[in-house]
Amino acid sequence: MKNLNINKSFLKQKPVMTYLFLALQLFVYVLLSLNGGSTNTYTLIAFGAKFSPAIIAGEWWRLVTPIFIHIGFTHILLNSITLYYLGSQMEWILGSWRFAIVYLLGGIMGNTMSFAFSPSVSAGASTSLFGLFAAAIVLGRFYPTNYTIRSTAQGFAILIALNFVSGIISPGIDNWGHLGGVLGGGLAAILLGVPRLRAINLKTRTIASLAYIILFSLFVVIGTF
Repeated sequence: MKNLNINKSFLKQKPVMTYLFLALQLFVYVLLSLNGGSTNTYTLIAFGAKFSPAIIAGEWWRLVTPIFIHIGFTHILLNSITLYYLGSQMEWILGSWRFAIVYLLGGIMGNTMSFAFSPSVSAGASTSLFGLFAAAIVLGRFYPTNYTIRSTAQGFAILIALNFVSGIISPGIDNWGHLGGVLGGGLAAILLGVPRLRAINLKTRTIASLAYIILFSLFVVIGTF
């Protein structure tokens, strides 16, 4: 079993996908601000927020675009700070392209579950961020002897619990989206793993991929009908 040493190697490797996702969501926020404001419901819908009637009408790209749209300055600020620190660490652990896939699959599953169970207009990177939290926890189970992954997983388990409690008691929080992000990110992490340490066996990865497809399809059917 190889060990990940986060010191010098981490500093040398730039989290390019984290920077790309950050730049994209900041760019979209500026566009929203210049076209009616990021808290304007009509502007949010026009730019691709999750809006169930539009998804039912065939705009399935709205299961992806909400990841990069934020509602208000506090929303974009908090999610950008979280993405910078969380994304940098998880991209170093997973590698850039695996990180990008986990981030997007977590967000897509989160938006799809929100589509199934919440009629509200919603947006934000938190679906993907919860996916990263879950990915860290899952990897901690599959690589328990790796100190970096194990310690990261322990810290994120506490953060997920605190955020779910906060979401329950705070109005306007899309808990369905967060839960979907956890499911999607966790399954994506099992599917991809960290091969430079040890490949997760094919049977487990196959089950994870089938579970993702089944859950995604189920949420689409529920949301549509």
